[in-house]
Amino acid sequence: MKAHLEITGERVVEEDYLQSVGTYTIYAMHAASYRFAEAYCRDKKVLDMGCGSGYGTRHICTVAQEAHGFDVAEDAIAYARERYQSANLHYHHAPLGSPLPFPDESFDVILSFQVIEHIKNDEAYLLEARRLLREGGILIVITPDRKNRLLPAQKPWNRWHVREYSQKSLNQLVSRHFSTTHELRLGAAWNVAKTEIRRYRKTKWLTLPATLPFIPEFMRRSFLNTIHTLMDTSGARSRPPSREPKQYDFDESAFVISKDPPNSMNIVIIAEHK
Repeated sequence: MKAHLEITGERVVEEDYLQSVGTYTIYAMHAASYRFAEAYCRDKKVLDMGCGSGYGTRHICTVAQEAHGFDVAEDAIAYARERYQSANLHYHHAPLGSPLPFPDESFDVILSFQVIEHIKNDEAYLLEARRLLREGGILIVITPDRKNRLLPAQKPWNRWHVREYSQKSLNQLVSRHFSTTHELRLGAAWNVAKTEIRRYRKTKWLTLPATLPFIPEFMRRSFLNTIHTLMDTSGARSRPPSREPKQYDFDESAFVISKDPPNSMNIVIIAEHK
């Protein structure tokens, strides 16, 4: 039976990324993250900690000695196992909150791309990464940059995100368990970043006051879920996607990971287990 993967808006699925410039921008941004990680993963044993549909882990296996993708979503792992196969590529599932099914110090590199913002206990998440990483191993964390996405102290307008970090707050968190070596950001020139940045600017105002800092979490989630339900009912999300291929004038190489790139969209922290 062919594995089916429900599209939630938080999963990047390769066959759907060409449907709009918005989804393509997000896909290309993710692809740029994995391309950046290649140099750290070459000939290493790598864990992609929260691999989703598995396309990024599949990319990393082309340079790594071994690439392991882990996710708490069974359907995502079933999809990844069916779609992506290689002798040095492995996908794993474990329930939310349980230890990952690996011995201590199993990996040379751990990737955490667009995951930590979903985790209620981010301290425990990083402690598990520390357990799995050998001494001298590298952790790369990439997560949305709240600088352009949110107003000061605003809660996330993404209903799946528990919190979003500033570069300072994420570095402080990671530094409690690892030694930070680089504090970077991912951005792009305006002609590439504009779709995402305009979406941020619009959504952070449209979701007030439900995302104000004093609003209880259940109210924030209820409001955001209602918005998505209304969008689905109105057909804004339920129309069948066009399968006609679309072409765009940029790819992942248009995204820059550096100290201060233009139009920052993601924070990138690189740390070492000492």
